[in-house]
Amino acid sequence: MALISAFTIIRTLSLFHLTLAFYFLHAPRTLADQSIVFILGEAMHLRTPGRNQANAFVGSIKPRARSFDSPSAVSALLAVVLALFALSDLIAVSSAEEMARFYWLNQAPVRLLFFFILTGYTYTFKYTGGRGAYVGEDLKNSFVFTWGFVEMVSWFWIFSTLRDERREAATRLLEKRKRELEHDESQ
Repeated sequence: MALISAFTIIRTLSLFHLTLAFYFLHAPRTLADQSIVFILGEAMHLRTPGRNQANAFVGSIKPRARSFDSPSAVSALLAVVLALFALSDLIAVSSAEEMARFYWLNQAPVRLLFFFILTGYTYTFKYTGGRGAYVGEDLKNSFVFTWGFVEMVSWFWIFSTLRDERREAATRLLEKRKRELEHDESQ
């Protein structure tokens, strides 16, 4: 039996998403200045948004804004999307246990795969200092890598816990049916 249930982990992750939404809406720089973002970014040799960006795109006609210094329209949109995901996840995890377990057993591997691909893409195709901007260049930074990595680890934890819980529930159901069959035979 797991120490923490999968539904508790999902609720915690949903509250984490609500917290991220709040900070993206009010103070995105607070998120970019977190130690984990810096440490993982430096360890993976990824750029940190808003730092050392002056010569990042030599040859570009117009430099693109990549800073988390103040809230922007993009950070507000990201806040709304994260809040929507958090609220929908909280509602889904609060439904009937069997229905919620079925939903999350299907949802967890999809999210795990998505964040695995995002994290792998961010690291594998990191910015190398070439000329011009390519599609997806804005994804190749320490912030996106850290977010994808934390989500990937969380969804792996949820997925493995859900599988353990499903196995234990099947074992309990089998034992219950066995006891009922023994009871019926004794009468």
